[in-house]
Amino acid sequence: MKQKQKDKLPKPDWLRIKLSTDGNYSEIKDMMRSKTLHSVCEEARCPNIYECWSNRTATFMILGDICTRACRFCAVKTGLPTELDLQEPERVAEAAEQMGLRHCVITSVARDDLSDGGAQIFAGSIKAIRERMPFCRVEVLIPDFLGNADALKIVMDAKPDILNHNIETVERLSDRVRARAKYKRSLELLKRAKEMNPKIPTKSSIMLGVGETYEEVLQAMDDLRAVDCNILTLGQYLQPTPNHLAIERYVHPDEFAKLKEEGLKRGFRHVESGPLVRSSYHAHEQTDSAEEAQSRELTGV
Repeated sequence: MKQKQKDKLPKPDWLRIKLSTDGNYSEIKDMMRSKTLHSVCEEARCPNIYECWSNRTATFMILGDICTRACRFCAVKTGLPTELDLQEPERVAEAAEQMGLRHCVITSVARDDLSDGGAQIFAGSIKAIRERMPFCRVEVLIPDFLGNADALKIVMDAKPDILNHNIETVERLSDRVRARAKYKRSLELLKRAKEMNPKIPTKSSIMLGVGETYEEVLQAMDDLRAVDCNILTLGQYLQPTPNHLAIERYVHPDEFAKLKEEGLKRGFRHVESGPLVRSSYHAHEQTDSAEEAQSRELTGV
């Protein structure tokens, strides 16, 4: 349902972004087009696209650009997908090599029309990048595969460096905000991933400003730590169109800073928290920080 004009909140100054479309930005855009690849940066209308592309970083979105779900917060197109390109992993690897990436992030639309949810394409992409760039870290941001443990195992067997799956919001709001995805099923996926390979760090994300309370965010943190999730990102929800979920409030940067402290107290190795933070924002730095924290845990320093 289209949101009424009176429901719109004025955007605060801390959400103003500087647009920069330099040579790197244009080069990344042209390369994506030439290799017929999609990026979540564009499809999800990420506010950090100008910064990230100017810094030659991007998050590849595999399995097409049409999602089988219609989450109320997401700008990605919804419908019946027609695309399944078995050569896509190789093109993703070529693009990552051309960009000279040291940390590559791969996500996808939800493909509930496929028996494995697209897990084989995720695994193929990990392997293709490793063959071309053995020193490039590969992070995957996966859907829940409708709870299919075999699909998750396909991805885990390919040994990504980071396994990311977003719970998106607190438990009370999950059914309202997400489509088909279930809060407890997301936690179960993260738990299973750790059981399959305890050495692979797991990561999740929560967006704020959709009606959650502070206490509910703390509970969501506790729920994630209960399944040994290692990295957490917290960011402000931004309504992509008037037809999407309305913003309930803009969270002040001071509250994001406080939540970061709470997350670190709970044992997350790294917490990225701020109004413009998204799951893949500064992903390379997030992983470096988490690895340093893990090293301190092991050495007691």
